[in-house]
Amino acid sequence: MADLTFPPHPSVAIETVETVWHGRTAVQRVRYSLAGFDGRRVGPAEWEVVRRGRAVAVLPHDPRTRRVVLIEQFRLPALAAGLDPMLIEAAAGLVDGEEDEEGAARRETLEETGLAVTALEPVGRFILTPGIADETIRVFLAEAEIPEPPADGMLRLAGVAHEHEHIRVLAVAEDLAFAWLETGRIVNATTAIALQALRIRRLREKAG
Repeated sequence: MADLTFPPHPSVAIETVETVWHGRTAVQRVRYSLAGFDGRRVGPAEWEVVRRGRAVAVLPHDPRTRRVVLIEQFRLPALAAGLDPMLIEAAAGLVDGEEDEEGAARRETLEETGLAVTALEPVGRFILTPGIADETIRVFLAEAEIPEPPADGMLRLAGVAHEHEHIRVLAVAEDLAFAWLETGRIVNATTAIALQALRIRRLREKAG
């Protein structure tokens, strides 16, 4: 579990922090005030914060064959949001303890896709839902040797059994993945960021 304290900030005064739930994630009720843009004190206010910590996401791509690997899995919150819960995503997961983000990226890629990464390129660090959760995600592009997929595109089934993961590993042409993004088949924001980063790289390569 991530550190549940709040780092100091010159504009923010944390008055109380109550951990109201602590399971797979933690939920805290926080009372705080802050210095407003006009110099007035704002608050005190109360807010609930979901504490998730650091995560990584990886988009494996093969520069030789111009394929990418994505995963498809069930997401209960997507169902709650009224979306198709079988999401197509980049491989992703939480950073374990003091693990560095590059190490976590290599581990998650191997666990979820079976691929060994040959090179990692960081895209950026992003906060996913700043209105409710502290989870940040470091997005990587990863060079890897992607095997020729069968006709249905599925390389293998994967997932960590004790986490009840059931994952389809898909190898598809980059252009097809870009088309999925344009037509709205990709609804995961992290995956959209990774695919856009790869598309920008390819456009720069083409421009010379």
